[in-house]
Amino acid sequence: MTSSPLPHRIGYGEDAHRLAEGRSLVLGGVAIPHAGRGAVAHSDGDAVLHAVADALLSGLALGDIGQYYPDTAPENAGLDSRVILMRCLELVRKRGYAPVNLALVVTLDRPKLGPLRADIARSLAELLGLRETEVGVSFKTSEGLAPDHVQVRVTVLLARMGA
Repeated sequence: MTSSPLPHRIGYGEDAHRLAEGRSLVLGGVAIPHAGRGAVAHSDGDAVLHAVADALLSGLALGDIGQYYPDTAPENAGLDSRVILMRCLELVRKRGYAPVNLALVVTLDRPKLGPLRADIARSLAELLGLRETEVGVSFKTSEGLAPDHVQVRVTVLLARMGA
């Protein structure tokens, strides 16, 4: 079932998590070594996958992941964000659309993520059924304004399948 006659839709998503000692940091399905701090979250706290899932949902006006995976639900505690992403992707596909291009920006003061750019792009490409060249990954720092958090912004282009 197609939810729209439009051949393309654009989605936008954001996510942010406070960082704390003694937690692991995962971004885009990739464990970040030597982070020292990780996301404080009800699920596994992968801010990249949360933002991508929200972008997919917003592209078809399907709400946000909080509607589907509330942080008040005990069954979502520690939930692998890859599960969240794949379920949101399935909602999009059921409506006749698929992602064709993704761009994201991660804001994190430390550790530096540049050496992991290809790993994160590869992971996202595999999860979404895209080529690595269709996944743009950028990194920024907060310039010290918010050193205790990670924030991610994502845009996604969705295309009607078979168009």
